[in-house]
Amino acid sequence: MAQKDVGHKVPIHTLKTTEETMNLYDDWSLDDKYNQDMIDWAYSGPEEVVNAFAKHAENKNISILDAGCGSGLVGKKLSQTGFSMLDGADISAGLMKLIPKGIYSNLFKIDLNKPLDFPDSHYDAILCVGTFTYGHVRAKALEEFTRVVKPGGLIGFTINEGVFAEHGFESLLERMVLDRKIVELELFLSDYLASKDVGAWLGIYRVL
Repeated sequence: MAQKDVGHKVPIHTLKTTEETMNLYDDWSLDDKYNQDMIDWAYSGPEEVVNAFAKHAENKNISILDAGCGSGLVGKKLSQTGFSMLDGADISAGLMKLIPKGIYSNLFKIDLNKPLDFPDSHYDAILCVGTFTYGHVRAKALEEFTRVVKPGGLIGFTINEGVFAEHGFESLLERMVLDRKIVELELFLSDYLASKDVGAWLGIYRVL
């Protein structure tokens, strides 16, 4: 599949290292440019994921980690939907400075490509929106999410359509289902960034 860019001055699909990614987003956060671009581009990922997640999370009093929380777009939607026990984690300190006060109880500066410094079965759910894409978080993070989420808990995410098969996400999810680590509740190609003709696979899985 051809790599689709979102029009930023640094093509996202060319990113190779965590440092490059962090620097990109720290720069993008200046003057609230990131949030304005998400509005201008009609970025639907946070709303689509939270709407799908809420169908399977009937209890609003659950602990949720927003992994790759950025400027808090997912957290804001979760809060509007009635979820309140939220933590956020991201590699970009610049983006996290844009998060409105009162959304997250805790914020962590974390590289999601490394083992997470949380004990097993720590959260009821993890959402990860917009980070599984070119030069960002690799597929193995899904296994860490499964470790950190309690049995019976939920994992929700988007995976850029261009990396879903080529970068091992599809095969890893299939293996985790076969190994009975997770069960698929929903998996479909979402609009994500329809204004830029960039789709993403949206998944909601329950941890076994």
